[in-house]
Amino acid sequence: MNEDVRLVRLTKLAEDSAILRRSVIEQLGIQILDIAALISGVIGAGGKLLIAGNGGSASDASHFAAEMIVRLSSERKRQSLPAIALGMDPSVTTAAANDFGYENVFARQVEGLGQKGDLFFAISTSGNSANLVKAVSTARERGLLTTALLGGRGGKLAKQVERPLIVPHTSTQRIQEEHIFIIHILVELIESDLFG
Repeated sequence: MNEDVRLVRLTKLAEDSAILRRSVIEQLGIQILDIAALISGVIGAGGKLLIAGNGGSASDASHFAAEMIVRLSSERKRQSLPAIALGMDPSVTTAAANDFGYENVFARQVEGLGQKGDLFFAISTSGNSANLVKAVSTARERGLLTTALLGGRGGKLAKQVERPLIVPHTSTQRIQEEHIFIIHILVELIESDLFG
C-alpha cells in the first residue's frame, strides 16, 4: 500500500472519529450531564464510585478512578474523590475467579466493598459481559445505584442498569475512544459540581 493510499485511509479514520464525537455530544449530552450530576450527588451524600470493565474497559475503569482520586488537571486544587476500580488487585481477582468463577469476580468485590448509596459504574463496549451483568445484579440487591458506559445497542446491561449511556457505534475502537472522552467530561463536570 503506497503512502497516498495510507494517508487517505488515515484522513477517513480521523473524519469518522470527528463525526462520532459530534454525534455523541448531540445525542448523549443531556444524559452525560445527568450522570455527572448523579455521581456528584452520590459523592456529596458520602457514597463512592465502584467502576469495572474487562480488557480495554478495565483500563478505562482504572483511568476513571485515577482521575477521581488524583485530579483531572493540575489547574484545579481539590480533595480526592472516592472511586475504586474493581479487578485491579490480581490476588483478589484470581482468587474470586478460582473459587467462584470468572463471572463472579466483580460481583464478589461489589458484595465486599459496596454500600447502599454507592454507585456501580460498568464499562463495556458490548454490554454483554457476564461478570458485569452479575455485578449489576449484586449492586442492585445491595442498594447501590447503577449506570453503564456502553456501545452499539447496549446489550444486556442497557436494560439492567438504571442509567445506560450508549455510544451509537459498532466499532470497538471508536466506542472506546468515546468512552475515554466521556470519562474526562464526566470528571470535569463532577469537579465543577463539587468544587465550583
